[in-house]
This record gives sequence, structure tokens and C-alpha cells, in this order.
Amino acid sequence: MIRPLSLIPLLLAVTAVTACGTAQGSTETQELRYQGSVGTVTFPELAEELGYLKPVKLKWIGNTTSGPQDIQTAATGQSDFGGAFNGAVVKLVAAKAPIKAVVSYYGSDQYAYQGFFTLQDSPIHTARDLIGKKVGMNTLGAHAEAVLKEYLKRGGLTPAEVKQVELVVVPPVSTEQSLRQKQIDVAVLGGILRDKALERGGLKALFKDVDLFGNFSAGTYVLTDRFIKQNPNTTKKFVEATAKAIQWTQTHSREEVVAEFKKIIAKRGRNEDATAVGFWKSSGVAGKGGVIEPQEFQRWITWLEDAGEIKPGQIKAQDVYTNAYNPFASGGSR
Repeated sequence: MIRPLSLIPLLLAVTAVTACGTAQGSTETQELRYQGSVGTVTFPELAEELGYLKPVKLKWIGNTTSGPQDIQTAATGQSDFGGAFNGAVVKLVAAKAPIKAVVSYYGSDQYAYQGFFTLQDSPIHTARDLIGKKVGMNTLGAHAEAVLKEYLKRGGLTPAEVKQVELVVVPPVSTEQSLRQKQIDVAVLGGILRDKALERGGLKALFKDVDLFGNFSAGTYVLTDRFIKQNPNTTKKFVEATAKAIQWTQTHSREEVVAEFKKIIAKRGRNEDATAVGFWKSSGVAGKGGVIEPQEFQRWITWLEDAGEIKPGQIKAQDVYTNAYNPFASGGSR
């Protein structure tokens, strides 16, 4: 099952914090604290570079280790926004965390997808062949685990058999090596790590997330209810700017996007390798400007209900997200 997030200390902390730079009765914050990712560029960072975020500014406070960690950091007020797989967002909302998803920021398509790979000569060919095998992924309780469990379910495995598939957390940069050294039987790979691994040969795809769901947005940025209430104009600016940055990548050439990403990495001076962004092909975001579709949450709500992780009817998609601030949504701000 998807591992529950560590929510008791989180929920206690939520009641004790306020948004950065904002107090009751004061002007809205013009600075948004966030976590980045080494060697990559987030859409809010792109929005700031393109001038869409003015007068709001970003304040980098470090790099995230995973989506669940990133949205927990936002929920506890240590940062002002975070992003994660939609299933993880649902779990957090189900646990009464006061957060709201406001814009999609990643997904899967023919260029941007997570693939589950084995060695070329592996005897693994079907879901049933994974019983008793090890699957390496970057984190538990997020995109890769949920997609794998759906694949196993569609493959006819019983809940007891699903538990016999061992999930192993492996740093993304070490996943290919772990597979080739046979420390794991299946490796979850995406982006540049996937492309480089396939170039070296000797691997075969067992399945891809797009094989199960087609093109879909998979993760969203979230804000706390408190932040939205105290900072309605800043919220609007953040979502509009991020949506415009997403739409910019959807309407500009790959070469233009890569050049902009490389410029941003060079300017921020974090001593990073910009090689990875040179392999960028797509964010995978399905909706124009990151507009959220109900099924992008309902799919995982239904899955979590079937898995017994949340009660039937406990969460509705409309409880989890809003398009109210997205200029590309019907009825959104413009």
C-alpha cells in the first residue's frame, strides 16, 4: 500500500505557523519561499525569469528530496508552496492537512514519462513475474509506487501477491547501476537518466506509466488554505505566473526552453551541472497552462479507496484542487 505520510507532527505544526512575511492585518507577502531541485528549473523559477511573477520574488531555501517531503514542508509553513504527485496530495488532504492544489506542473506523455525497465535478458515479462522481485524507485508513497500498484492490479495480482513485490528506495542517479549490478530486478527511470540508460543498451521496457493512463498531468503545486486566505492577490499572481510559464514551454521550441533553463541555472549560481536540462523534451503537463482536470485527482482517489487507504466518499476531487486562479481555466482569473 502507499505509505502514510508522517502527519501527526505535521498537523500540529500547521496550527502554529503563518505564511512568511505575513501577519494578521498586514500587507500580503511579496516573497515566496520554496525548495528547488539540483540541475533543473521549476516553473515558478521560469516564471520569475520571464518577468511574469513581478512584483513577487522567490526565495530559495534549499532542495527537496521528494514530492511528499516538499508538500509537507509547505503544509507546515516552512515554505510557501510545494509540489507533489496528486495521490500524495490526496493523502495529505485526507489527513486533514489544510492545503489546496492550484496548478499542475508535471505529467507524462511520449517524451516525459516514467518507465519500468529490466535487463534485456530478464525473465520478467508480466506483472505476475514481479512477485518476489525488487523494484527500485526514488521514493515511496508517490508517483512510481502508485503506478506500479495499478499495473500489478491490472495484471491480476491479489492484494497478498502485491505485497510480495519488494519496493526499494534508490537514489535516481544510482538506479541504472543498481539494475545492471542486479541489486534490483526492475528500475524506474525517467528523463535524462532514462535516455542515457537506453543509449547504453541492454535494457527493455516492462511498461510505462503512459501505457496505463495515456497522456496525463500527474502532480500539482499546493498552497495552504491560510496562505490563500491571507494572500489572495499573491496567490493569484503566483498561479497566473506559473501557468503562463507552463504555457510558454508548451508554445515555444525545445531549443528555446533549454536555452532559458541553462541561463537560469547559470544566473542562480548554485554550482550545478546544467547537463540534464539539455535533454529536456516536455514537462508532460496535459492541460494548457497547467489547468487541473477532475480525473487527475479522481483517478487516485478511486485507487486509494479501492486499496483501503481512504474511506469511500471521504474525499471528493473538488475538495482537493481549484482552478480559480488559473487564467487558462474556464471561469478562472484573467
